Amino acid sequence: MSRIPRDRRDTKDTRDASVPSVPRVACVPCICLLLLLAACGSNPPAKKVLILGLDGLDPQVATRLMDAGKLPNFARLRQSGSFSPLATSIPAESPVAWSTFITGLDAGGHGIFDFIHRDPGTMVPYLSTTTTEVAGWSLPLGRWQIPLWPGEIRLNRQGRAFWEFLEDHDIPCTIVRIPANYPPTDSPAKQLSGMGTPDLEGTYGTFSFYTDEPAGSYGDVSGGRVFYVKVKLDRVDAELPGPPNSLRRGQPQLTVPFAVLIDPDHPVAKVTIQERQLLLKPGEWSQWVPVRFEMMPLGAASANGIVRFYLKEIRPDFKLYVSPVNVDPSDAILPITQPSGYARQLYDHVGYFSTLGIPEDTKSLSAGILNQEEFLAQSRLLRDEELRLLDYHLKNFKSGVLFFYSGRADQIQHMFWREMESDSPGSTDDAIEAVYRDMDQLLGYAASRVDPQTLVIALSDHGFAGFSRAFSLNNWLEKEGYAGRQPGASTTYLAPFDWPRTRAYGLGFTGLYLNLKGREKNGWLPLAERDRLLEELQRKLIEVRDPVSGKQVITRALRSDRVYTGDAVSRGPDLVVCYNRGYRASWESVLGLFSAQLLEDNTDEWSGDHLMDPDLVPGILFVNRSITAPTPGLIDLAPTILKEFGVEKDAKMKGRAVF
Repeated sequence: MSRIPRDRRDTKDTRDASVPSVPRVACVPCICLLLLLAACGSNPPAKKVLILGLDGLDPQVATRLMDAGKLPNFARLRQSGSFSPLATSIPAESPVAWSTFITGLDAGGHGIFDFIHRDPGTMVPYLSTTTTEVAGWSLPLGRWQIPLWPGEIRLNRQGRAFWEFLEDHDIPCTIVRIPANYPPTDSPAKQLSGMGTPDLEGTYGTFSFYTDEPAGSYGDVSGGRVFYVKVKLDRVDAELPGPPNSLRRGQPQLTVPFAVLIDPDHPVAKVTIQERQLLLKPGEWSQWVPVRFEMMPLGAASANGIVRFYLKEIRPDFKLYVSPVNVDPSDAILPITQPSGYARQLYDHVGYFSTLGIPEDTKSLSAGILNQEEFLAQSRLLRDEELRLLDYHLKNFKSGVLFFYSGRADQIQHMFWREMESDSPGSTDDAIEAVYRDMDQLLGYAASRVDPQTLVIALSDHGFAGFSRAFSLNNWLEKEGYAGRQPGASTTYLAPFDWPRTRAYGLGFTGLYLNLKGREKNGWLPLAERDRLLEELQRKLIEVRDPVSGKQVITRALRSDRVYTGDAVSRGPDLVVCYNRGYRASWESVLGLFSAQLLEDNTDEWSGDHLMDPDLVPGILFVNRSITAPTPGLIDLAPTILKEFGVEKDAKMKGRAVF
């Protein structure tokens, strides 16, 4: 074939090129003093509260790096204001924790108990924060079907968000990427949804990988698909999967064809997809590329997304990674913002940006599709667009509340904790330190852009610890005679249980449920035996020891009806299992399955976690004023924010203002 012309350019959205420059060290007190002097003689500034939600920052790691002089902005805020560990939620899971921050309620009030819930009437698990009801009745027209009802995407979190109380008093709020808020609440506040927002396929992120390596080289891949392709005459033809076509009978999956032309003489390839062409060298990421999935002929209906291409290798093997298909913010088909036009407004000012709830593709790293350096390169791209979003919102922050979320530290600690603790440093052993420095710069930049009277809060929802051993709660229940297992190796959620022989089962990261008569679909355990059985399970669980180390695996098991209050308590698990540092539920147990062993080493790249006893993994709280509460917690922050604006906290809120 002919060579690829060398003067072709990647078709990039030029708006992506403008990334605000964040100073390495922003001297917060000096900048604030200058702003104060400039304001003398003018009207007092409007009341403002700036909140930075920095998911996963750990108080021990932060303290160590501050003391070493590596986090100057956090250190200054610690000295001039306050720094404290922040009690997290029960359990210490992000959807639960952020729901508590949002509402000022515990899980019994807001109804989010885990990443995974189950419907006891059907025993079908579902993701806790959002329910999607597909369109029911439709009008058949040949091979097409026209929905007579569009379906519904519903936020399951109960209780009002703190910004709804503020909006009742005409206090403007902008909430950027807060977790557990998809779809955004129906309120005047401007909102961009965060963790919990799906990709265009409706998943939490499904990547595609194309290679000419032998079929089966990657085995079963969780969180993505591997397509084994052929390179013919320096050309690869493939298809990019998209969402199901809800307008066609049977709802077949939509796809978009694309081609990759490999230069025979130079290390470069051209990707052609629809009207876009882009040149990539091995090891190079593309900018966001818009993709249109046609649902009906002649453009009558389409679902628009955006993807990034990463050309991993062209010789000797062809390897091309394509990110999950994000919802296109310039023409969003899913409700990712409130008001709906806010997504387009953000695109018009900052260009394309990731809309997936968790944009860092940890699954591709665990599967060996991306290596550590490639994963970190992807994370740096996300950092740049994060800064553009922050810069835009700070420019428009005149009064009220601005909440801005970053989840990068959380995801990098999940994937690099083992490297931080390793005695054999490698090229990525400072990845966690680097992302803490990024958060420090983000804080310094944001604080330098507000006046001295602005209340600045930086917080994390939980801390972190190593995850070295996986415990199968369901295997333990079987071993102790509380659960029965059917023969065979079913991988369907909860299917392996022999329900007539099961008194208790595990589902989710920390949930233990009783097979109660009248509640569970196959329940038979009399309600009169509930208290006795729960006390017995609590006693036995804390006696579990790791046969390898002798360590206690579970520190305590909490009864939901004694640690939660509110209308939703009955929908939660009967016990919340709290693991010791270093231990966590096995992936199989999380899904209501059985593992190969009761306790086994965690060899996955996912080596850090926080799904442990909440007392062992507190978050962090930095404030530019004195904290008077002796032990502040996430549950206290909604009342604190309301008090700052003179709004009385709701009677159902459990916390109190921290100053």
